[in-house]
Amino acid sequence: MEILIKNIKGLVQVEDEPVKYKSGPRMSDMKTVNNAWLQIKDGLICSFGEMNTYPGDNERSEIIDAEGKFVFPSYCDSHTHIVYAGSREIEYKDKIKGLSYEEIAKRGGGIINSSRLLQQTTEDELYEQSMVRIKEIISLGTGAVEIKSGYGLTTESELKMLRVIKRISENTPLSVKATFLGAHAVPEEHRNNQSKYVDLVVNEMIPAVASEKLAEYIDVFCDKGFFTVEETERILEAGIIHGMRPKIHANELAYSGGIQAGTKYKALSVDHLEFTGKDEIKALLNSETMPTLLPGASFFLGMDDPPARQMIESGLPLALASDYNPGSSPSGDMKFIMSLACIKLRMLPEEALNAVTVNGAYAMGLSDTHGSICRGKVANVFITKEIPSYEFMPYAYGTKLIDTVILNGYILEME
Repeated sequence: MEILIKNIKGLVQVEDEPVKYKSGPRMSDMKTVNNAWLQIKDGLICSFGEMNTYPGDNERSEIIDAEGKFVFPSYCDSHTHIVYAGSREIEYKDKIKGLSYEEIAKRGGGIINSSRLLQQTTEDELYEQSMVRIKEIISLGTGAVEIKSGYGLTTESELKMLRVIKRISENTPLSVKATFLGAHAVPEEHRNNQSKYVDLVVNEMIPAVASEKLAEYIDVFCDKGFFTVEETERILEAGIIHGMRPKIHANELAYSGGIQAGTKYKALSVDHLEFTGKDEIKALLNSETMPTLLPGASFFLGMDDPPARQMIESGLPLALASDYNPGSSPSGDMKFIMSLACIKLRMLPEEALNAVTVNGAYAMGLSDTHGSICRGKVANVFITKEIPSYEFMPYAYGTKLIDTVILNGYILEME
């Protein structure tokens, strides 16, 4: 299929040569071609330029007139838990009443609650529930997504989650990356013997996941009240042996040492990072690990925000992700994540846009193929409604602004 989009008011996030990611002062770089055209062919971005170089309409192409509209690369959401059963709005009431994330978890809520629901849900039911959310994020502009397991907490249920993720990858136009997160929490039956659960993750779960080739990445919740640095390192080492690259939940609740563990084991990303100081920044600066912020979670939980400005001004790159999950961030709206980054984290619109596109692509191992408008990259783009500027996207935080979604070079029907 060939598509020609013409009269584009602004073609955003353009690259002549792809970069791995943008860091420090380059986080504010945003190349845009005004009054532009874009050609898509065989699922890839073929060419683009200003309208004075437009090749002209032809019968082979589907022509889209985007006058007054902008074209963006699709969002790359590098941290989600979108495969889950049921919801947790009752805990939402508990949060309003003042209970902390840790207090809810100690009462059997949080991840343990989701685990209980998931274990009672069949694979087909879990797939159907998840597909509702998948269709939602596609309509909101996401074209690539990382999905974690972690609500199973038994070998059987973790495999069930990962098989659902595989089905999503096979049956949707999304680019999907799967992450094994058996070490998301300690199940109740192992609460008094956490090391026994770590043994289960290392000796049974990881080999089972690897044998079915269900995950590219391995993750651990290395934080206060969850898994220690020593436990984290043991799990990561086992994952690496079985061909999985590390990604870590780190420093959401305290200075846990998770960031340093991530960089030590060459994690692709370390995520959350509300507690990030000079030592953590130093460790990240000497690595190729992408710091990934999840402002939806800190917003929903009422927690302190990570020091995004300090991190950028120190020279670091940043990615932003939704953390879509039932307990701490029940939304996959990456446009809103950009708005939170600008309002709460004091990031410029250009910095936020880089964080949800090219840097998000890097954080899921897709920077060669996704995250920008570049010849030869996968044709994952969306066309906005008529808007005055690209800055309008995070500015108009509650307004639905997407008119057309194109994934893998195909125009999708918007439900």
